[in-house]
Amino acid sequence: IFQAAGLEVVTYPYYDAATHGLAFDKMLAGLAQAGKGDAVLLHTCCHNPSGVDPSTAQWEVIAQAAKEQGFLPLFDFAYQGFGDGIEADAAPVREFAARDIEMIVCSSFSKNFGLYNERVGALTLLANDLDSSNKALSQLRVTVRSNYSNPSAYGAAVVNAVLGNPELNALWHNEVDAMRARIAKMRTLFVEGLKAKGVKQDFSFIVHQKGMFSFAGITPEQVDALKEKHGIYAVRSGRINVAGIREANIDRLTSAVADVLK
Repeated sequence: IFQAAGLEVVTYPYYDAATHGLAFDKMLAGLAQAGKGDAVLLHTCCHNPSGVDPSTAQWEVIAQAAKEQGFLPLFDFAYQGFGDGIEADAAPVREFAARDIEMIVCSSFSKNFGLYNERVGALTLLANDLDSSNKALSQLRVTVRSNYSNPSAYGAAVVNAVLGNPELNALWHNEVDAMRARIAKMRTLFVEGLKAKGVKQDFSFIVHQKGMFSFAGITPEQVDALKEKHGIYAVRSGRINVAGIREANIDRLTSAVADVLK
């Protein structure tokens, strides 16, 4: 998307495959190359594809780097509520806001409202002063007009109806909480299931990841074997969709993974 918009795109280190965690020092070294005039894409929570998020203390360091270096944080907020909760997942954004850092937050309601086909979300831009805010808003209006003029009404109407009604809002919170708990349960069952199948490799890191996705620590060749021998599909990088695991298929899944790990 960024390349199609004519932007120059570079990457920074993030995932440490050896530890199945965040390569934080390397990440900071990469971000050190960013400054004024640069935008840095950050996942607010439930990092896709790794499932690995910075800790609270690490977010504070990242926010300070943004403050000192002057780059523009662009938050991808696609999975709010699936990490630690609807309110808790917004903590990184609040950390940046508390430091008066200008930022752009891209919220998606595709997952947490089940509105994937509607492609509904919200774009929030935080500016340091009214003049900057008005200038940015005028540019956003031009972009909106040239792209789609009027957005689809139905998805936005659903979100507005739910958030604007205390009873529906509470019901939505409960359902998001239930989905978050179900995903966490599937992570635990997956790890326990592999251990019960006799797998010696340590997959406990999967329990500590957050959100719908995980780098499961399986090789491209093992992913191919899962497809060819068991009809189970995953991305060749080893990314799996944890939300697609169910109690009804967990035994078959762990048996298949155990088989290809031999």
